[in-house]
Amino acid sequence: MRRRAFIEGIAALVTAWPFAVRAQQSTTVRRVGVLMNYRADEPEGQARVKAFTQGIQKLGWSEGSNLRIDTRWAGTDSDLS
Repeated sequence: MRRRAFIEGIAALVTAWPFAVRAQQSTTVRRVGVLMNYRADEPEGQARVKAFTQGIQKLGWSEGSNLRIDTRWAGTDSDLS
């Protein structure tokens, strides 16, 4: 009877192992690039970036924990936009 219990225990451990490993994986941080056709000091551009950030937070993303946002400001330089 001890042999059967040992084999059942090993089988249960092998079956549960992938779930335990998957639960311990760290979350990856996604990176999003935002190119704005405004200067960094313009209120309209700041409002749009804020609206974008609020929208993605409603979808479960939070900057700093699972998301990184890189914002670039082109301003009035048409070569940058």
